[in-house]
Amino acid sequence: MSGLEIIRIAVLSDNYVWLMHDAASGETVVIDPAEASPVLAEADARGWTIGQIWNTHWHPDHTAGNAEIKAAHGAVVSAPTAEAARIPTLDVALAEGDTVRLGDHVGTVLETPGHTAGHITFSLADDALLFPGDTLFAMGCGRLFEGDAAQMFANMQRLAALPPETMVYAAHEYTQSNGRYALTAEPDNAAIRERMVEVDALRTHGEATLPTTIASELATNPFLRASSAAQLAERRAAKDAFRG
Repeated sequence: MSGLEIIRIAVLSDNYVWLMHDAASGETVVIDPAEASPVLAEADARGWTIGQIWNTHWHPDHTAGNAEIKAAHGAVVSAPTAEAARIPTLDVALAEGDTVRLGDHVGTVLETPGHTAGHITFSLADDALLFPGDTLFAMGCGRLFEGDAAQMFANMQRLAALPPETMVYAAHEYTQSNGRYALTAEPDNAAIRERMVEVDALRTHGEATLPTTIASELATNPFLRASSAAQLAERRAAKDAFRG
């Protein structure tokens, strides 16, 4: 399936907000709006009306733009049922297996707790698109603020099983720092070394490293490649302390 246009909007220090437009229906959704003003400016410049907001979790750097965008465009906010109390703008509560739609494009809700207790991921299987919020990053995964390594390992196993061509629209530009840690976690992994040459070149020129793909993460992401929850826990603790 095609006809989707996805715009990356850089906000705050390292967040990416994703604005997705379906040409056939004229519908537009924004995923995890940390701020409203740059999102509204981008939509207005393109003549798009934002009819929906999809939130992956409650953190303010993913929801702070909800209210203003909702007021300006009448957007309907869909967010995790388990975090409804922390997302006061919520209209549609979502749980495992629920669906969201943008025109004829269907996204399935995957519950991916760990970073937060109720974190969800949006998977548009027919379009091979994934919006994992702070669960999966390029060469990384989210910190375990409200969950544990067993949950995150289960998430990684689940996402690793997606088609390798799946495009991953993560929510932060963490790739360079993640890659530096990945080189220490898997020093013999030539794919990581090769990828870091590309990443460093992109960042030197101020360019984004996202989206990534499941295939690329299978080759270079030490968390997606972890063989057990125990190994993921070890790697997460090491990354949390990493200052390279």
